[in-house]
Amino acid sequence: MRARDLAEEYPLVQLTDDALTAARLIADQRRPGVVVVDAEGRPVTVLPGSQVLRFIIPGYVQEDPSLARVYDEKGSAQACISKLEGRTVKELLPPKEKRYELPKVSGDATVIECAAMMARLHSPLLLVSDDDTVHGVVTTSHLLKVILSTTGKAP
Repeated sequence: MRARDLAEEYPLVQLTDDALTAARLIADQRRPGVVVVDAEGRPVTVLPGSQVLRFIIPGYVQEDPSLARVYDEKGSAQACISKLEGRTVKELLPPKEKRYELPKVSGDATVIECAAMMARLHSPLLLVSDDDTVHGVVTTSHLLKVILSTTGKAP
């Protein structure tokens, strides 16, 4: 099986899109993240949900999660969400020099090539693309299901 056979349609967001809308897309569709494209529709990076959390949770709480216990859940959640208001997707991303390599394979990539790329880049998503043609995205859950089904150990 090849990557183009595994690829699914997947939501894309632009760098200039509203950050709160992107976060809602991840949450409402229970996605591990979204693919970010530039104004011409070319893939730039993947915005994982964990990066959204990294943006909204104060650094000192990330350093010492026990500090989160003193927060009021409802008020804290609102304070976190307010950090997304008026922001763009681009603002959620780490600076270019600190971004991971775009997790991308060609449509001819094998299942194991896909798995190796996702593992190496710690990415929950893998873009499947040939030149300017985007075939779709492979998620970790879909890839694991395919791998497990070939061993007869799928649920």
